[in-house]
Amino acid sequence: MTRRRPGHGDERGSGTVLVLGLVAVALVLLVGVAALAGAERARSAAQSAADLAALAAAARLADPGGTGAAACAVAREVAGRNGARLTGCRPGADGAVVVSTARSAGSPGTATARARAGPADLRPGGAGAGRDR
Repeated sequence: MTRRRPGHGDERGSGTVLVLGLVAVALVLLVGVAALAGAERARSAAQSAADLAALAAAARLADPGGTGAAACAVAREVAGRNGARLTGCRPGADGAVVVSTARSAGSPGTATARARAGPADLRPGGAGAGRDR
């Protein structure tokens, strides 16, 4: 026959419940961190696609005979090749192009990004601004 100590019989198995609770909290945190990492990865990919699409569109716009429609077509192709969807393309008369892209981030939603590219003389201060001379 097993003797029970007085007052301790009600606590049997409470350690198991505590450990299960801690494991559940750890799993929830792990899933949350994984979702955040996936969202950041998608945002980074959307930004890279926007940067490359804007550069390609600005280069096409700068070509002799380059039009806004041709620049946006190039931007759409470059964004698609980089796993993103072109959501906006606005060529300017000054030769700059503003591009917006989106990329699926899985279940959390969609990551979006914007980029602007154009001739160097459009930067504040003109060409070479910010360089040591």
